[in-house]
Amino acid sequence: NAGTNKAASSSTTLNTRKLDEETENLAHERVPTELKKAIMHARMEKKLTQSQLAQMINEKPQIIQEYESGKAIPNQQIIGKLERALGAKLRGK
Repeated sequence: NAGTNKAASSSTTLNTRKLDEETENLAHERVPTELKKAIMHARMEKKLTQSQLAQMINEKPQIIQEYESGKAIPNQQIIGKLERALGAKLRGK
Protein backbone atom coordinates (compact mmCIF):
# COMPACT_ATOMS: atom_id res chain seq x y z
CA ASN A 1 0.00 0.00 0.00
CA ALA A 2 3.07 2.21 0.05
CA GLY A 3 3.14 5.19 -2.33
CA THR A 4 -0.61 5.74 -2.61
CA ASN A 5 -2.09 8.99 -1.48
CA LYS A 6 -5.50 7.99 -0.19
CA ALA A 7 -6.53 11.53 0.81
CA ALA A 8 -5.85 12.92 -2.67
CA SER A 9 -7.74 10.17 -4.48
CA SER A 10 -10.82 10.42 -2.25
CA SER A 11 -11.03 14.23 -2.61
CA THR A 12 -10.72 13.84 -6.38
CA THR A 13 -13.72 11.53 -6.51
CA LEU A 14 -15.66 13.97 -4.31
CA ASN A 15 -14.86 16.83 -6.68
CA THR A 16 -15.80 14.69 -9.66
CA ARG A 17 -19.10 13.76 -8.03
CA LYS A 18 -19.78 17.46 -7.30
CA LEU A 19 -19.17 18.28 -10.96
CA ASP A 20 -21.42 15.43 -12.07
CA GLU A 21 -24.19 16.64 -9.75
CA GLU A 22 -23.85 20.20 -11.00
CA THR A 23 -26.99 20.68 -13.05
CA GLU A 24 -26.52 24.32 -13.95
CA ASN A 25 -26.36 24.63 -17.70
CA LEU A 26 -23.45 26.91 -18.48
CA ALA A 27 -24.07 28.81 -21.69
CA HIS A 28 -23.19 32.29 -22.82
CA GLU A 29 -25.86 34.90 -22.61
CA ARG A 30 -27.31 35.57 -26.04
CA VAL A 31 -28.82 38.68 -27.56
CA PRO A 32 -32.40 39.03 -26.24
CA THR A 33 -35.24 39.07 -28.78
CA GLU A 34 -36.19 42.67 -27.93
CA LEU A 35 -32.64 43.84 -28.68
CA LYS A 36 -32.50 41.92 -31.99
CA LYS A 37 -35.76 43.53 -33.09
CA ALA A 38 -34.71 46.99 -31.87
CA ILE A 39 -31.44 46.87 -33.83
CA MET A 40 -33.15 45.60 -36.98
CA HIS A 41 -35.96 48.16 -36.71
CA ALA A 42 -33.61 51.11 -36.10
CA ARG A 43 -31.36 50.01 -38.99
CA MET A 44 -34.33 49.72 -41.37
CA GLU A 45 -35.59 53.17 -40.27
CA LYS A 46 -32.23 54.64 -41.31
CA LYS A 47 -32.37 52.61 -44.55
CA LEU A 48 -28.99 51.04 -43.81
CA THR A 49 -27.70 47.63 -44.80
CA GLN A 50 -25.94 45.48 -42.20
CA SER A 51 -22.65 46.23 -43.97
CA GLN A 52 -23.21 50.00 -43.90
CA LEU A 53 -24.08 49.90 -40.21
CA ALA A 54 -21.03 47.74 -39.48
CA GLN A 55 -18.84 50.25 -41.32
CA MET A 56 -20.32 53.14 -39.30
CA ILE A 57 -19.33 51.50 -36.01
CA ASN A 58 -16.02 50.04 -37.29
CA GLU A 59 -17.08 46.42 -36.84
CA LYS A 60 -17.34 43.52 -39.28
CA PRO A 61 -20.71 43.03 -41.04
CA GLN A 62 -20.75 39.56 -39.46
CA ILE A 63 -21.12 41.23 -36.02
CA ILE A 64 -24.33 43.01 -37.08
CA GLN A 65 -25.63 39.80 -38.62
CA GLU A 66 -24.92 37.88 -35.40
CA TYR A 67 -26.68 40.52 -33.28
CA GLU A 68 -29.74 40.53 -35.53
CA SER A 69 -29.91 36.74 -35.63
CA GLY A 70 -29.45 36.51 -31.86
CA LYS A 71 -26.24 34.48 -32.05
CA ALA A 72 -23.95 37.17 -30.65
CA ILE A 73 -22.87 37.38 -27.02
CA PRO A 74 -23.99 40.89 -25.96
CA ASN A 75 -21.14 43.36 -25.67
CA GLN A 76 -22.04 46.68 -24.02
CA GLN A 77 -19.42 48.59 -26.06
CA ILE A 78 -20.86 47.36 -29.37
CA ILE A 79 -24.42 48.04 -28.19
CA GLY A 80 -23.31 51.57 -27.24
CA LYS A 81 -21.80 52.12 -30.70
CA LEU A 82 -25.00 50.83 -32.31
CA GLU A 83 -27.10 53.20 -30.20
CA ARG A 84 -24.98 56.19 -31.25
CA ALA A 85 -24.89 55.20 -34.94
CA LEU A 86 -28.62 54.50 -35.10
CA GLY A 87 -29.65 57.37 -32.84
CA ALA A 88 -31.85 54.97 -30.88
CA LYS A 89 -31.89 53.62 -27.33
CA LEU A 90 -31.56 49.85 -27.65
CA ARG A 91 -31.17 48.76 -24.02
CA GLY A 92 -33.15 49.46 -20.88
CA LYS A 93 -36.38 50.81 -22.29
